[in-house]
Amino acid sequence: MTIAGIVLYGLYKSRGQKNLQGYLLADRQLPWYHVCLSVMATQASAITFLSAPGQAFKDGMGFVQFYLGLPLAMILLCVAFIPIYHKMNVFTAYEYLEKRFDVKTRTLTAVLFLIQRGLSTGITIYAPSLVLSHILSIDIHYAIGMIGILVILYTVYGGTKAVSYTQMIQMAIIFSGLFIAASMVLSLLPDNVGVVRAMKIAGATGRMNVMNFDFDLNNKYTLWSGLIGGFFLQLSYFGTDQSQVGRYLTGSSVSESRLGLLMNGMVKIPMQFCILLIGIFVFAYYEFNPAPVNFNKAIVEKVQQSGDVGEFEELVSAYDQATQHKIASAYAYAAALEKGDASQVQVAKTAYLGHYARSAESRLAANEFISGQDKKFDTNDSNYVFLSFVTEHLPMGLVGLLIAVIFLASMGSTASGLNSLASTTVVDIYKRWIGKDKTDRHELLVSRLLTLFWGLFCVFVALNASRLGNLIEAVNILGSLFYGTILGIFLVAFFMKKVNGHQVFLAAIIGEAVVVICYAQNVVEYLWLNVIGCVAVMFIAWLLLVVSPGKRTGNVKQSG
Repeated sequence: MTIAGIVLYGLYKSRGQKNLQGYLLADRQLPWYHVCLSVMATQASAITFLSAPGQAFKDGMGFVQFYLGLPLAMILLCVAFIPIYHKMNVFTAYEYLEKRFDVKTRTLTAVLFLIQRGLSTGITIYAPSLVLSHILSIDIHYAIGMIGILVILYTVYGGTKAVSYTQMIQMAIIFSGLFIAASMVLSLLPDNVGVVRAMKIAGATGRMNVMNFDFDLNNKYTLWSGLIGGFFLQLSYFGTDQSQVGRYLTGSSVSESRLGLLMNGMVKIPMQFCILLIGIFVFAYYEFNPAPVNFNKAIVEKVQQSGDVGEFEELVSAYDQATQHKIASAYAYAAALEKGDASQVQVAKTAYLGHYARSAESRLAANEFISGQDKKFDTNDSNYVFLSFVTEHLPMGLVGLLIAVIFLASMGSTASGLNSLASTTVVDIYKRWIGKDKTDRHELLVSRLLTLFWGLFCVFVALNASRLGNLIEAVNILGSLFYGTILGIFLVAFFMKKVNGHQVFLAAIIGEAVVVICYAQNVVEYLWLNVIGCVAVMFIAWLLLVVSPGKRTGNVKQSG
Protein backbone atom coordinates (compact mmCIF):
# COMPACT_ATOMS: atom_id res chain seq x y z
CA MET A 1 0.00 0.00 0.00
CA THR A 2 2.86 2.38 0.83
CA ILE A 3 4.51 1.83 -2.54
CA ALA A 4 1.25 2.10 -4.50
CA GLY A 5 0.32 5.29 -2.66
CA ILE A 6 3.64 6.94 -3.47
CA VAL A 7 3.40 5.99 -7.14
CA LEU A 8 -0.11 7.47 -7.38
CA TYR A 9 1.01 10.62 -5.55
CA GLY A 10 3.88 11.12 -8.02
CA LEU A 11 1.55 10.67 -10.97
CA TYR A 12 -0.94 13.14 -9.48
CA LYS A 13 1.70 15.83 -8.85
CA SER A 14 3.10 15.48 -12.38
CA ARG A 15 -0.21 15.77 -14.25
CA GLY A 16 -0.66 18.36 -16.97
CA GLN A 17 2.81 18.25 -18.53
CA LYS A 18 2.85 19.53 -22.10
CA ASN A 19 6.49 19.88 -23.16
CA LEU A 20 10.10 18.80 -22.55
CA GLN A 21 10.71 21.62 -20.05
CA GLY A 22 8.06 20.15 -17.78
CA TYR A 23 8.73 16.48 -18.47
CA LEU A 24 12.54 16.52 -18.19
CA LEU A 25 13.25 19.48 -15.87
CA ALA A 26 10.00 19.97 -13.88
CA ASP A 27 9.79 23.50 -15.37
CA ARG A 28 12.91 24.44 -13.30
CA GLN A 29 10.69 25.34 -10.33
CA LEU A 30 11.87 23.09 -7.48
CA PRO A 31 13.27 24.54 -4.21
CA TRP A 32 16.59 23.52 -2.67
CA TYR A 33 15.18 20.87 -0.33
CA HIS A 34 13.53 19.15 -3.31
CA VAL A 35 16.89 19.25 -5.08
CA CYS A 36 18.77 17.89 -2.05
CA LEU A 37 16.38 15.00 -1.39
CA SER A 38 16.12 14.16 -5.08
CA VAL A 39 19.92 14.05 -5.41
CA MET A 40 20.21 11.86 -2.31
CA ALA A 41 17.42 9.54 -3.38
CA THR A 42 19.03 9.09 -6.78
CA GLN A 43 22.18 7.79 -5.04
CA ALA A 44 20.35 5.81 -2.35
CA SER A 45 19.21 2.85 -4.39
CA ALA A 46 18.28 -0.56 -3.04
CA ILE A 47 21.92 -1.38 -3.63
CA THR A 48 22.83 0.99 -0.79
CA PHE A 49 20.52 -0.66 1.73
CA LEU A 50 21.17 -4.24 0.68
CA SER A 51 24.88 -4.18 -0.09
CA ALA A 52 26.35 -1.50 2.19
CA PRO A 53 25.50 -3.36 5.44
CA GLY A 54 26.79 -6.54 3.80
CA GLN A 55 29.96 -4.71 2.78
CA ALA A 56 30.56 -3.65 6.40
CA PHE A 57 29.66 -7.15 7.63
CA LYS A 58 32.33 -8.67 5.37
CA ASP A 59 35.07 -6.03 5.25
CA GLY A 60 34.33 -3.41 7.89
CA MET A 61 33.84 0.34 7.89
CA GLY A 62 36.66 1.19 5.47
CA PHE A 63 34.19 1.67 2.61
CA VAL A 64 33.14 5.02 4.14
CA GLN A 65 36.47 6.41 2.87
CA PHE A 66 34.98 6.12 -0.62
CA TYR A 67 32.92 9.25 0.17
CA LEU A 68 35.68 11.46 1.59
CA GLY A 69 36.08 13.42 -1.64
CA LEU A 70 32.36 14.24 -1.81
CA PRO A 71 32.31 17.56 0.11
CA LEU A 72 35.24 18.91 -1.94
CA ALA A 73 33.48 17.86 -5.14
CA MET A 74 30.29 19.65 -4.05
CA ILE A 75 32.19 22.89 -3.49
CA LEU A 76 33.82 22.81 -6.93
CA LEU A 77 30.50 21.93 -8.56
CA CYS A 78 28.82 24.90 -6.91
CA VAL A 79 31.59 27.27 -7.99
CA ALA A 80 32.24 26.08 -11.55
CA PHE A 81 29.60 23.73 -12.93
CA ILE A 82 26.19 24.94 -11.76
CA PRO A 83 26.53 28.58 -12.93
CA ILE A 84 27.54 27.46 -16.43
CA TYR A 85 24.69 24.97 -16.76
CA HIS A 86 22.09 27.48 -15.57
CA LYS A 87 23.51 30.28 -17.73
CA MET A 88 23.44 28.08 -20.84
CA ASN A 89 19.85 27.01 -20.00
CA VAL A 90 20.59 23.42 -21.09
CA PHE A 91 18.44 20.30 -20.73
CA THR A 92 21.50 18.05 -20.40
CA ALA A 93 25.14 18.59 -19.48
CA TYR A 94 26.22 17.39 -22.92
CA GLU A 95 24.50 20.21 -24.78
CA TYR A 96 27.18 22.51 -23.42
CA LEU A 97 29.92 20.45 -25.06
CA GLU A 98 28.65 21.14 -28.58
CA LYS A 99 28.57 24.86 -27.87
CA ARG A 100 32.10 24.68 -26.47
CA PHE A 101 33.55 22.11 -28.91
CA ASP A 102 31.51 20.39 -31.63
CA VAL A 103 28.73 17.89 -32.18
CA LYS A 104 30.94 14.79 -32.31
CA THR A 105 32.40 15.54 -28.86
CA ARG A 106 28.91 16.06 -27.48
CA THR A 107 27.70 12.81 -29.03
CA LEU A 108 30.71 10.77 -27.85
CA THR A 109 30.28 11.98 -24.27
CA ALA A 110 26.54 11.32 -24.34
CA VAL A 111 27.10 7.80 -25.68
CA LEU A 112 29.68 7.05 -22.93
CA PHE A 113 27.14 8.20 -20.38
CA LEU A 114 24.31 6.17 -21.91
CA ILE A 115 26.37 2.97 -21.83
CA GLN A 116 27.45 3.47 -18.24
CA ARG A 117 24.10 4.64 -16.88
CA GLY A 118 22.09 2.04 -18.78
CA LEU A 119 24.15 -0.79 -17.27
CA SER A 120 24.14 0.76 -13.78
CA THR A 121 20.38 1.32 -13.80
CA GLY A 122 19.91 -2.31 -14.73
CA ILE A 123 21.81 -3.27 -11.58
CA THR A 124 19.54 -1.04 -9.48
CA ILE A 125 16.56 -3.04 -10.78
CA TYR A 126 18.30 -6.32 -9.94
CA ALA A 127 18.85 -5.38 -6.27
CA PRO A 128 15.21 -5.11 -5.11
CA SER A 129 14.38 -8.13 -7.25
CA LEU A 130 16.59 -10.13 -4.88
CA VAL A 131 14.30 -8.99 -2.07
CA LEU A 132 11.08 -9.86 -3.87
CA SER A 133 12.45 -13.22 -4.96
CA HIS A 134 13.61 -14.00 -1.41
CA ILE A 135 10.37 -12.92 0.28
CA LEU A 136 7.89 -14.50 -2.13
CA SER A 137 10.06 -17.52 -3.02
CA ILE A 138 9.63 -16.85 -6.73
CA ASP A 139 12.09 -17.00 -9.59
CA ILE A 140 14.17 -13.82 -9.67
CA HIS A 141 13.37 -13.32 -13.37
CA TYR A 142 9.70 -12.84 -12.52
CA ALA A 143 10.66 -10.45 -9.72
CA ILE A 144 12.76 -8.37 -12.13
CA GLY A 145 9.81 -8.14 -14.51
CA MET A 146 7.45 -6.97 -11.75
CA ILE A 147 9.85 -4.29 -10.44
CA GLY A 148 10.73 -3.10 -13.94
CA ILE A 149 7.11 -2.69 -15.01
CA LEU A 150 6.22 -0.71 -11.87
CA VAL A 151 9.06 1.79 -12.21
CA ILE A 152 8.68 2.13 -15.97
CA LEU A 153 4.98 2.90 -15.53
CA TYR A 154 5.26 6.00 -13.40
CA THR A 155 8.52 7.24 -14.94
CA VAL A 156 7.10 7.04 -18.48
CA TYR A 157 3.97 8.94 -17.47
CA GLY A 158 5.25 11.40 -14.91
CA GLY A 159 8.79 12.36 -15.93
CA THR A 160 11.06 14.34 -13.64
CA LYS A 161 8.30 15.92 -11.59
CA ALA A 162 6.90 12.52 -10.62
CA VAL A 163 10.42 11.36 -9.75
CA SER A 164 11.18 14.43 -7.60
CA TYR A 165 7.91 14.48 -5.67
CA THR A 166 7.97 10.76 -4.89
CA GLN A 167 11.62 10.96 -3.84
CA MET A 168 10.79 13.44 -1.07
CA ILE A 169 8.44 10.94 0.57
CA GLN A 170 10.78 8.05 -0.16
CA MET A 171 13.68 9.67 1.69
CA ALA A 172 11.52 10.41 4.75
CA ILE A 173 10.46 6.75 4.94
CA ILE A 174 14.00 5.55 4.26
CA PHE A 175 15.49 7.58 7.13
CA SER A 176 12.78 6.34 9.47
CA GLY A 177 13.34 2.74 8.40
CA LEU A 178 17.08 2.96 8.93
CA PHE A 179 16.67 4.37 12.44
CA ILE A 180 14.22 1.62 13.37
CA ALA A 181 16.44 -1.09 11.84
CA ALA A 182 19.49 0.06 13.83
CA SER A 183 17.46 0.17 17.05
CA MET A 184 16.08 -3.32 16.48
CA VAL A 185 19.49 -4.84 15.74
CA LEU A 186 20.87 -3.39 18.95
CA SER A 187 17.88 -4.65 20.94
CA LEU A 188 18.64 -8.21 19.82
CA LEU A 189 22.20 -8.14 21.15
CA PRO A 190 22.96 -9.65 24.59
CA ASP A 191 22.07 -7.43 27.55
CA ASN A 192 25.70 -6.64 28.35
CA VAL A 193 26.52 -5.73 24.72
CA GLY A 194 25.54 -2.21 23.69
CA VAL A 195 26.77 0.09 20.96
CA VAL A 196 30.30 0.50 22.33
CA ARG A 197 30.95 -3.17 23.08
CA ALA A 198 29.44 -4.25 19.78
CA MET A 199 31.91 -1.95 18.02
CA LYS A 200 34.79 -3.24 20.18
CA ILE A 201 33.96 -6.85 19.29
CA ALA A 202 33.79 -5.94 15.61
CA GLY A 203 36.94 -3.88 16.03
CA ALA A 204 38.83 -6.91 17.35
CA THR A 205 38.41 -8.46 13.89
CA GLY A 206 39.55 -5.26 12.13
CA ARG A 207 36.10 -4.13 11.05
CA MET A 208 36.24 -0.76 12.84
CA ASN A 209 39.35 0.42 11.00
CA VAL A 210 37.57 3.39 9.48
CA MET A 211 40.69 5.17 8.22
CA ASN A 212 43.65 3.67 6.39
CA PHE A 213 46.45 6.20 5.94
CA ASP A 214 48.64 4.01 3.70
CA PHE A 215 49.25 5.35 0.20
CA ASP A 216 48.70 2.06 -1.62
CA LEU A 217 47.33 2.06 -5.18
CA ASN A 218 46.37 -1.59 -4.81
CA ASN A 219 44.24 -1.05 -1.69
CA LYS A 220 40.62 -0.27 -2.55
CA TYR A 221 39.75 1.99 0.36
CA THR A 222 42.28 4.33 1.97
CA LEU A 223 42.24 7.96 2.99
CA TRP A 224 44.05 8.83 -0.24
CA SER A 225 41.94 6.75 -2.61
CA GLY A 226 38.85 8.34 -1.03
CA LEU A 227 40.12 11.92 -1.07
CA ILE A 228 41.71 11.78 -4.53
CA GLY A 229 40.05 8.96 -6.47
CA GLY A 230 36.74 9.52 -4.70
CA PHE A 231 36.92 13.26 -5.42
CA PHE A 232 37.32 12.64 -9.16
CA LEU A 233 34.54 10.03 -9.18
CA GLN A 234 32.10 12.21 -7.21
CA LEU A 235 32.95 15.28 -9.28
CA SER A 236 32.22 13.38 -12.47
CA TYR A 237 29.12 11.69 -11.07
CA PHE A 238 27.52 14.89 -9.81
CA GLY A 239 28.97 17.21 -12.45
CA THR A 240 28.60 15.23 -15.67
CA ASP A 241 26.22 12.30 -15.06
CA GLN A 242 22.80 13.37 -16.33
CA SER A 243 21.05 11.28 -13.64
CA GLN A 244 22.42 13.83 -11.14
CA VAL A 245 22.73 16.94 -13.32
CA GLY A 246 19.07 16.50 -14.24
CA ARG A 247 18.16 16.60 -10.55
CA TYR A 248 19.74 19.97 -9.77
CA LEU A 249 18.87 21.55 -13.10
CA THR A 250 15.30 21.42 -11.75
CA GLY A 251 16.30 24.04 -9.16
CA SER A 252 14.51 27.35 -9.51
CA SER A 253 17.80 29.28 -9.38
CA VAL A 254 21.57 28.87 -9.10
CA SER A 255 21.31 29.45 -5.34
CA GLU A 256 18.66 26.76 -4.88
CA SER A 257 20.70 24.24 -6.86
CA ARG A 258 23.86 25.12 -4.94
CA LEU A 259 22.19 24.85 -1.56
CA GLY A 260 20.67 21.49 -2.48
CA LEU A 261 24.06 20.08 -3.47
CA LEU A 262 25.88 21.50 -0.44
CA MET A 263 23.31 19.97 1.90
CA ASN A 264 23.77 16.64 0.14
CA GLY A 265 27.53 16.91 0.69
CA MET A 266 27.00 17.52 4.40
CA VAL A 267 24.50 14.71 4.96
CA LYS A 268 25.83 11.93 2.71
CA ILE A 269 28.91 10.85 4.70
CA PRO A 270 27.11 10.61 8.09
CA MET A 271 24.23 8.80 6.37
CA GLN A 272 26.55 6.28 4.74
CA PHE A 273 28.49 5.84 7.99
CA CYS A 274 25.25 4.95 9.77
CA ILE A 275 24.22 2.47 7.06
CA LEU A 276 27.60 0.76 7.31
CA LEU A 277 27.33 0.78 11.10
CA ILE A 278 24.11 -1.22 10.83
CA GLY A 279 26.21 -3.86 9.08
CA ILE A 280 28.64 -3.79 12.01
CA PHE A 281 25.79 -4.35 14.47
CA VAL A 282 24.51 -7.25 12.35
CA PHE A 283 28.03 -8.70 12.44
CA ALA A 284 28.05 -8.38 16.24
CA TYR A 285 24.67 -10.13 16.41
CA TYR A 286 26.00 -13.12 14.50
CA GLU A 287 29.00 -13.34 16.79
CA PHE A 288 26.55 -14.30 19.55
CA ASN A 289 24.17 -16.31 17.36
CA PRO A 290 24.60 -19.00 14.69
CA ALA A 291 25.02 -17.72 11.15
CA PRO A 292 24.29 -19.81 8.04
CA VAL A 293 27.22 -21.22 6.12
CA ASN A 294 26.06 -18.98 3.27
CA PHE A 295 23.35 -16.30 3.48
CA ASN A 296 22.14 -17.13 -0.04
CA LYS A 297 19.78 -19.97 0.85
CA ALA A 298 19.04 -20.82 -2.76
CA ILE A 299 22.50 -22.14 -3.60
CA VAL A 300 22.78 -24.00 -0.27
CA GLU A 301 19.47 -25.74 -0.95
CA LYS A 302 20.58 -26.68 -4.46
CA VAL A 303 23.72 -28.32 -3.08
CA GLN A 304 21.72 -30.13 -0.41
CA GLN A 305 19.31 -31.45 -3.06
CA SER A 306 22.10 -32.88 -5.18
CA GLY A 307 22.86 -36.58 -5.12
CA ASP A 308 26.04 -36.79 -2.99
CA VAL A 309 25.92 -34.36 -0.06
CA GLY A 310 27.89 -36.34 2.52
CA GLU A 311 31.06 -34.26 2.26
CA PHE A 312 29.10 -31.01 2.30
CA GLU A 313 27.16 -32.03 5.43
CA GLU A 314 30.46 -32.85 7.15
CA LEU A 315 31.81 -29.42 6.25
CA VAL A 316 28.65 -27.73 7.51
CA SER A 317 28.81 -29.75 10.73
CA ALA A 318 32.44 -28.70 11.27
CA TYR A 319 31.43 -25.08 10.68
CA ASP A 320 28.52 -25.32 13.13
CA GLN A 321 30.80 -26.78 15.79
CA ALA A 322 33.45 -24.10 15.27
CA THR A 323 30.70 -21.45 15.40
CA GLN A 324 29.45 -22.70 18.78
CA HIS A 325 32.96 -22.35 20.21
CA LYS A 326 33.22 -18.87 18.70
CA ILE A 327 29.89 -17.84 20.27
CA ALA A 328 31.00 -19.07 23.71
CA SER A 329 34.26 -17.14 23.41
CA ALA A 330 32.37 -14.01 22.24
CA TYR A 331 30.22 -14.14 25.40
CA ALA A 332 33.39 -14.53 27.49
CA TYR A 333 34.97 -11.55 25.71
CA ALA A 334 31.85 -9.42 26.31
CA ALA A 335 31.85 -10.38 29.99
CA ALA A 336 35.52 -9.40 30.29
CA LEU A 337 34.79 -6.06 28.64
CA GLU A 338 31.98 -5.49 31.13
CA LYS A 339 34.30 -6.13 34.10
CA GLY A 340 36.96 -3.87 32.65
CA ASP A 341 40.01 -5.83 33.84
CA ALA A 342 42.66 -5.22 31.15
CA SER A 343 44.45 -8.55 31.59
CA GLN A 344 41.20 -10.55 31.45
CA VAL A 345 40.08 -8.57 28.40
CA GLN A 346 43.30 -9.42 26.56
CA VAL A 347 43.08 -13.13 27.38
CA ALA A 348 39.40 -13.29 26.36
CA LYS A 349 40.09 -11.33 23.18
CA THR A 350 42.90 -13.69 22.16
CA ALA A 351 40.70 -16.73 22.74
CA TYR A 352 37.82 -15.15 20.82
CA LEU A 353 39.99 -14.29 17.82
CA GLY A 354 41.31 -17.85 17.70
CA HIS A 355 37.82 -19.34 17.59
CA TYR A 356 36.71 -16.64 15.16
CA ALA A 357 39.51 -17.60 12.76
CA ARG A 358 38.66 -21.31 12.96
CA SER A 359 34.99 -20.58 12.31
CA ALA A 360 35.92 -18.43 9.30
CA GLU A 361 38.17 -21.19 7.93
CA SER A 362 35.38 -23.75 8.26
CA ARG A 363 32.94 -21.44 6.49
CA LEU A 364 35.43 -20.86 3.68
CA ALA A 365 35.90 -24.61 3.20
CA ALA A 366 32.14 -25.16 2.92
CA ASN A 367 31.77 -22.33 0.41
CA GLU A 368 34.66 -23.62 -1.68
CA PHE A 369 32.79 -26.91 -1.88
CA ILE A 370 29.67 -25.05 -3.05
CA SER A 371 31.67 -23.26 -5.75
CA GLY A 372 33.08 -26.56 -6.92
CA GLN A 373 29.63 -28.01 -7.51
CA ASP A 374 28.58 -25.54 -10.17
CA LYS A 375 30.41 -22.62 -11.77
CA LYS A 376 27.15 -20.65 -11.70
CA PHE A 377 27.08 -20.70 -7.88
CA ASP A 378 28.33 -17.33 -6.57
CA THR A 379 29.28 -17.77 -2.91
CA ASN A 380 29.78 -14.03 -2.37
CA ASP A 381 26.70 -13.57 -0.19
CA SER A 382 27.25 -9.99 1.01
CA ASN A 383 24.09 -8.86 -0.83
CA TYR A 384 22.03 -11.34 1.22
CA VAL A 385 23.36 -10.64 4.73
CA PHE A 386 21.07 -7.77 5.71
CA LEU A 387 18.12 -9.21 3.80
CA SER A 388 18.48 -12.56 5.58
CA PHE A 389 18.80 -10.91 8.98
CA VAL A 390 15.74 -8.71 8.45
CA THR A 391 13.45 -11.48 7.22
CA GLU A 392 14.44 -14.01 9.87
CA HIS A 393 14.92 -11.98 13.04
CA LEU A 394 12.71 -8.90 12.94
CA PRO A 395 8.93 -8.67 13.56
CA MET A 396 6.79 -9.04 10.45
CA GLY A 397 5.47 -5.47 10.59
CA LEU A 398 8.99 -4.09 10.71
CA VAL A 399 10.07 -6.44 7.95
CA GLY A 400 7.34 -4.94 5.79
CA LEU A 401 8.57 -1.40 6.51
CA LEU A 402 12.18 -2.23 5.70
CA ILE A 403 11.18 -4.03 2.53
CA ALA A 404 9.22 -0.89 1.60
CA VAL A 405 12.38 1.16 2.29
CA ILE A 406 14.39 -0.99 -0.08
CA PHE A 407 11.72 -0.83 -2.78
CA LEU A 408 11.31 2.93 -2.42
CA ALA A 409 15.05 3.45 -2.65
CA SER A 410 15.12 1.35 -5.79
CA MET A 411 12.18 3.18 -7.34
CA GLY A 412 13.79 6.58 -6.73
CA SER A 413 17.21 5.76 -8.15
CA THR A 414 15.89 3.65 -11.03
CA ALA A 415 13.35 6.30 -12.05
CA SER A 416 16.07 8.98 -11.99
CA GLY A 417 18.28 6.76 -14.11
CA LEU A 418 15.55 6.12 -16.68
CA ASN A 419 14.65 9.79 -16.78
CA SER A 420 18.28 10.79 -17.40
CA LEU A 421 18.71 8.13 -20.08
CA ALA A 422 15.60 9.35 -21.89
CA SER A 423 16.51 13.04 -21.61
CA THR A 424 20.04 12.46 -22.91
CA THR A 425 18.81 10.31 -25.80
CA VAL A 426 16.12 12.83 -26.79
CA VAL A 427 18.14 16.02 -26.43
CA ASP A 428 21.63 14.86 -27.43
CA ILE A 429 20.83 12.18 -30.02
CA TYR A 430 17.24 12.40 -31.33
CA LYS A 431 16.75 16.18 -31.49
CA ARG A 432 20.31 16.76 -32.67
CA TRP A 433 20.43 14.13 -35.42
CA ILE A 434 16.89 12.97 -36.23
CA GLY A 435 13.92 15.01 -35.04
CA LYS A 436 14.80 18.66 -35.53
CA ASP A 437 12.06 21.31 -35.29
CA LYS A 438 9.37 18.96 -34.02
CA THR A 439 6.34 20.07 -32.01
CA ASP A 440 6.27 19.96 -28.21
CA ARG A 441 3.69 17.21 -28.36
CA HIS A 442 5.88 15.09 -30.63
CA GLU A 443 8.97 15.57 -28.44
CA LEU A 444 7.02 14.64 -25.31
CA LEU A 445 5.78 11.45 -27.00
CA VAL A 446 9.30 10.53 -28.12
CA SER A 447 10.60 11.14 -24.56
CA ARG A 448 8.04 8.73 -23.15
CA LEU A 449 8.77 6.10 -25.80
CA LEU A 450 12.51 6.36 -25.12
CA THR A 451 11.89 6.08 -21.38
CA LEU A 452 10.03 2.85 -22.15
CA PHE A 453 12.90 1.66 -24.36
CA TRP A 454 15.53 2.30 -21.71
CA GLY A 455 13.33 0.69 -19.08
CA LEU A 456 13.17 -2.50 -21.12
CA PHE A 457 16.92 -2.33 -21.76
CA CYS A 458 17.63 -2.03 -18.02
CA VAL A 459 15.33 -4.96 -17.30
CA PHE A 460 17.39 -7.00 -19.78
CA VAL A 461 20.59 -5.98 -17.96
CA ALA A 462 19.02 -6.93 -14.62
CA LEU A 463 18.17 -10.37 -15.97
CA ASN A 464 21.90 -10.94 -16.57
CA ALA A 465 23.34 -9.31 -13.42
CA SER A 466 23.51 -12.31 -11.11
CA ARG A 467 27.30 -12.73 -10.89
CA LEU A 468 28.49 -9.20 -10.10
CA GLY A 469 29.47 -9.77 -6.48
CA ASN A 470 28.76 -6.96 -4.02
CA LEU A 471 26.41 -4.66 -5.93
CA ILE A 472 27.52 -1.36 -4.40
CA GLU A 473 31.07 -2.07 -5.53
CA ALA A 474 29.93 -3.33 -8.93
CA VAL A 475 28.09 -0.08 -9.69
CA ASN A 476 31.05 2.07 -8.65
CA ILE A 477 33.54 -0.05 -10.60
CA LEU A 478 31.34 0.28 -13.68
CA GLY A 479 31.13 4.05 -13.21
CA SER A 480 34.88 4.33 -12.75
CA LEU A 481 35.43 2.84 -16.20
CA PHE A 482 33.77 5.92 -17.76
CA TYR A 483 33.63 8.77 -15.25
CA GLY A 484 37.28 9.81 -15.51
CA THR A 485 37.14 10.21 -19.28
CA ILE A 486 33.86 12.13 -19.17
CA LEU A 487 35.13 14.42 -16.41
CA GLY A 488 38.33 15.08 -18.36
CA ILE A 489 36.28 16.28 -21.34
CA PHE A 490 34.34 18.72 -19.17
CA LEU A 491 37.41 20.04 -17.35
CA VAL A 492 39.10 20.66 -20.70
CA ALA A 493 35.95 22.51 -21.77
CA PHE A 494 35.92 24.67 -18.64
CA PHE A 495 39.60 25.41 -18.10
CA MET A 496 41.65 24.69 -21.27
CA LYS A 497 40.26 27.38 -23.51
CA LYS A 498 42.54 26.87 -26.51
CA VAL A 499 41.80 23.17 -26.99
CA ASN A 500 39.41 22.48 -29.87
CA GLY A 501 36.86 19.75 -30.52
CA HIS A 502 39.11 17.56 -32.69
CA GLN A 503 41.82 17.51 -30.03
CA VAL A 504 39.56 16.69 -27.09
CA PHE A 505 37.67 14.07 -29.13
CA LEU A 506 40.89 12.18 -29.89
CA ALA A 507 42.11 12.66 -26.31
CA ALA A 508 38.88 11.17 -24.97
CA ILE A 509 39.16 8.06 -27.16
CA ILE A 510 42.78 7.49 -26.13
CA GLY A 511 42.02 8.24 -22.47
CA GLU A 512 39.16 5.73 -22.38
CA ALA A 513 41.44 3.10 -23.96
CA VAL A 514 44.02 3.76 -21.23
CA VAL A 515 41.38 3.29 -18.51
CA VAL A 516 40.14 0.01 -19.99
CA ILE A 517 43.70 -1.33 -20.28
CA CYS A 518 44.53 -0.35 -16.68
CA TYR A 519 41.38 -2.09 -15.48
CA ALA A 520 41.93 -5.21 -17.59
CA GLN A 521 45.53 -5.50 -16.38
CA ASN A 522 44.56 -4.74 -12.76
CA VAL A 523 47.16 -1.97 -12.59
CA VAL A 524 45.41 -0.08 -9.77
CA GLU A 525 42.24 -0.36 -7.72
CA TYR A 526 39.11 1.04 -9.33
CA LEU A 527 38.87 4.45 -7.60
CA TRP A 528 42.19 5.47 -9.17
CA LEU A 529 40.77 4.79 -12.65
CA ASN A 530 38.79 8.03 -12.29
CA VAL A 531 42.02 9.96 -11.78
CA ILE A 532 43.82 8.17 -14.62
CA GLY A 533 41.00 8.77 -17.11
CA CYS A 534 40.62 12.45 -16.29
CA VAL A 535 44.35 13.24 -16.24
CA ALA A 536 44.92 11.23 -19.43
CA VAL A 537 42.29 13.21 -21.35
CA MET A 538 43.59 16.56 -20.13
CA PHE A 539 47.25 15.69 -20.73
CA ILE A 540 46.67 14.24 -24.22
CA ALA A 541 44.49 17.22 -25.17
CA TRP A 542 47.27 19.59 -24.05
CA LEU A 543 49.87 17.52 -25.91
CA LEU A 544 47.81 17.62 -29.11
CA LEU A 545 47.39 21.37 -28.69
CA VAL A 546 51.17 21.82 -28.43
CA VAL A 547 51.97 19.49 -31.33
CA SER A 548 49.16 20.61 -33.64
CA PRO A 549 47.49 23.85 -32.57
CA GLY A 550 44.32 24.58 -34.51
CA LYS A 551 41.33 26.84 -34.49
CA ARG A 552 39.06 26.48 -31.51
CA THR A 553 35.67 25.02 -32.33
CA GLY A 554 32.41 25.96 -30.67
CA ASN A 555 31.00 29.36 -29.80
CA VAL A 556 30.78 29.50 -26.02
CA LYS A 557 32.49 32.47 -24.45
CA GLN A 558 34.46 31.32 -21.43
CA SER A 559 34.66 33.58 -18.43
CA GLY A 560 37.92 34.78 -16.94
